[in-house]
Amino acid sequence: MEMRRKLSDRLRPLVESLPEDLKIVLLAAFALEERARKPFYQDRVRWAARTLDRDDRTVRRRIDEGIEQIAALAVAAAEPAARLYPGSGWHTEELRVTLALDQPVPEAFEFRRVIADADEIAVLDLALTLPVTAESGDSVHESDLGVDVFHGGVLTRRVMESSDRIGLSLRLPEPLRRGARHEVGLRFRANLREPRYVCVPRHPCDLFDLHVRFGERVPKRIVRQEKVSPADDRSRTGAVLPADDAGEVHVRFRHLEPGFAYGIRWD
Repeated sequence: MEMRRKLSDRLRPLVESLPEDLKIVLLAAFALEERARKPFYQDRVRWAARTLDRDDRTVRRRIDEGIEQIAALAVAAAEPAARLYPGSGWHTEELRVTLALDQPVPEAFEFRRVIADADEIAVLDLALTLPVTAESGDSVHESDLGVDVFHGGVLTRRVMESSDRIGLSLRLPEPLRRGARHEVGLRFRANLREPRYVCVPRHPCDLFDLHVRFGERVPKRIVRQEKVSPADDRSRTGAVLPADDAGEVHVRFRHLEPGFAYGIRWD
């Protein structure tokens, strides 16, 4: 009983920090919720499924995702301090993107947590790459990208940095001091001219988590791309990714280096 109490005391704060749906499924899975304290795991899964109005399979998948997240939180809590990158000004600790390709115009929801590597960080210099092939002769225009800020700052500047890269300046609510964290939420809308979606970080990025929804039109081949040249529009190398029953794929990258591309492409 004492061991269970200690384990519960350690798990509960981690679980409580998760989004509501993940919190519910993990509280049930670990029997931390009184109403879900049933002797058999499958009964706890069914309780969570009824509570969230989801099927058992979805709940089990969300439990797996939640366990991954609390494991990452536990590791981060054990680290003595945030990883800093002197000279970079700021870096991304975590970038989570959900891309919906089954919409009339593809939409990407981006949630980013940054850490200041210096004092008085008042503006984040962000960018989005919309790849085009060199042979096409096409170029991206600023008007091709729709941007909405959900939280975390004010968009003050948009500028074309290259033929396929749009730079953005986001003014923060208040300047960050060295070591401080800040979260922003953005939505991007654009027609993709190439069958790929990549992150090309300007600043170091510790974690990039990408969900892509194809819906009913799942490509024949989906490939993971990691640390490739942004201009490499021909490469088909990389691990093949299977889509799940919802027509979605999920990839995760750690310790992204500035100037390289990370993401997926499809045929």
